[in-house]
Amino acid sequence: MSVQQTVTIGEDCRPELGPVRYEPTSTAASSPARASAAAASVTRQLRSWNEMYDCCNIRMTGLYSTATWTVADGRISSATTTATQEWNREPWDAGWSLKAATDKKDCATDCPVVNHEADADFTYKGVFDITGEWYANTHHSSVGLNPDATAVCTFDVELRNTFIGWNWQRGCE
Repeated sequence: MSVQQTVTIGEDCRPELGPVRYEPTSTAASSPARASAAAASVTRQLRSWNEMYDCCNIRMTGLYSTATWTVADGRISSATTTATQEWNREPWDAGWSLKAATDKKDCATDCPVVNHEADADFTYKGVFDITGEWYANTHHSSVGLNPDATAVCTFDVELRNTFIGWNWQRGCE
């Protein structure tokens, strides 16, 4: 299943939490059941996204992660994780830019659990702010991989300034 939520900046400039949605994914049918994870070697893959969109629903910045892990005998026998970033540029060599990014995990082989953390700092200089001092987004994503083939995703975003209608879309599948 995919778990998704949108948080929108409302008319009063306060965040409005949208409902948490559970939706089937194309890979859901091939996902192993929890009970089978303890009995045999099982490989799982997880994808997460943490994105900021403007009021016209144009993605400004995004942090994405993928994790693949194999479980056997109640442990994570191997895990690989990656994080990538994307941002919107304006046609005249302006817009959002990646300032810094981190991507780390605490264990890769024979682990009781694996914790993957990714961060991305973005700046903006363009048509809506020619100084480059007004807008900046920082995304934080964390994924915990468990030896029962389950996972937990958490997200955070920090905005230097915002605007009505901006929306934060986050999810895991």
